[in-house]
Amino acid sequence: MTDEQKQRLEKVLWGIANTLRGKMNADEFRDYILGFIFYKYLSERMHLYADEALKEDGIVFADIDETTAEGQELLAAVQDASTEALGYFLKPSELFSAVAARSRQPGAFVLPELATILGNIERSTMGTASEDDFDHLFEDLDLTSTKLGRTEEAKNTLISKILTHLDEIDFRLEDADSDVLGDAYEYLIGQFASGAGKTAGEFYTPQAVSTILARIVTTGKERLKSVYDPTCGSGSLLLRVAKEVREVGDFYGQEMNRTTYNLARMNMILHGVHYRNFDLRQDDTLENPMHDGMTFEAIVANPPFSAHWSAKDLFKSDDRFADYGRLAPKTKADYAFVMHMLHHLDDKGAMAVVLPHGALFRGGAEGVIREYIIREKNWLDAVIGLPANIFYGTGIPTAIMVFKKCRETEDVLFVDASTEFVRGKNQNLLDEPNIDRIVDGFRDRVEIDRFSRLATREEIAENGYNLNIPRYVDTYEAEPEVNMKMVSQSLMTLNQGMSEIDANIRNVCAELGLEAPV
Repeated sequence: MTDEQKQRLEKVLWGIANTLRGKMNADEFRDYILGFIFYKYLSERMHLYADEALKEDGIVFADIDETTAEGQELLAAVQDASTEALGYFLKPSELFSAVAARSRQPGAFVLPELATILGNIERSTMGTASEDDFDHLFEDLDLTSTKLGRTEEAKNTLISKILTHLDEIDFRLEDADSDVLGDAYEYLIGQFASGAGKTAGEFYTPQAVSTILARIVTTGKERLKSVYDPTCGSGSLLLRVAKEVREVGDFYGQEMNRTTYNLARMNMILHGVHYRNFDLRQDDTLENPMHDGMTFEAIVANPPFSAHWSAKDLFKSDDRFADYGRLAPKTKADYAFVMHMLHHLDDKGAMAVVLPHGALFRGGAEGVIREYIIREKNWLDAVIGLPANIFYGTGIPTAIMVFKKCRETEDVLFVDASTEFVRGKNQNLLDEPNIDRIVDGFRDRVEIDRFSRLATREEIAENGYNLNIPRYVDTYEAEPEVNMKMVSQSLMTLNQGMSEIDANIRNVCAELGLEAPV
């Protein structure tokens, strides 16, 4: 599939979503359209796999008679193989194309059948290695919701339209890179996020920012054993890292919001990540971490800015926080996330996290934590100031902080990228040249006037461990020198001209017998 075909697929899918959602909010309709795209993907993948498995026997999967003993025996064999290879199973009658065809029949009512099929997908994984990855995966696809329509008939009509429109699209899974549909899915997530306002920041990091973070943590590497995101949202950051290297062994993440967690699991599968190669968990990362005792080669994150957390006294003895002397404030969990991530960072790993600009200079407990990281550990590698208004729903300035545990240098790179943006209609955007300059600035680690500077730890200490970028990168542009002699000459010339004009006015007034103005 060419880039042009991919873009066409993205536009078609968004067109369907935008047309059919009617008066429903974009973020409300998101779960339905994305859920059905995922169902169609699972269905087509199942169909291809089963046909290939049965080819030697000359059997077509869709032609198997589910009502006969022979058919049941065949399906049982296919199911055993499918749940091992794909992680799930669908019967021929449960395939998306079959359901869509039935929905087009006069008087057809497919809602109960659909609910059963989606439940069957989840149930097909029970007792297998993929059970956790499919558990309650479709729970947000609520076919009983009044958002779909006031009556059962109205709901059925809308769902039937979605099925019909999606059935007309060939995902071309047999000859396309698995990432093609995954990227289209990611595109839709971004489109829904842009229309969701402030709530979008809870689950989606703009692709440009994801790219910067991914390129930072993959600098100098072709393969990664593992990548981790403690606030993984829709999984876009994890998947972006995978695009910057040849191979990622395993993906790990945790997400508090259940709906978003479901979205992330779907996103992983749609990008061709095998169920054995990702471990996503749903819970509060700070209060109940789910990957205890593990370290990761790369860590990326865009945590919720200045979120609240409990900061309970028992955390003072928690291995993640105990060495710092202070806990992050209850009303600003930014450094709680940083400390959590540092705890899970491999000694030879790299970590990049987006934080609100205030995390660079706020005092109190946060100042104590910054000092420990820099003075005692020398883990801070770089601070990159990003432009304002590049995140959905907030215009506050942000910064990327980069950490490494085994650094070969004693200095810290400061980059002022606050002017690296293209002004958009509703928010600022980072284009490819902006991204390249920021990433190259990090990788080259050279000083550039009004853009980047290397600061010693001694200098940072003298600044009280305040990391506010203007303290280190001078962006002041001196005003051009004024030639006072030339200014004086110009004023004299101007005054002479004004005197001549006044004289002419007086002469004209005298000729007309009028009193000249003073």
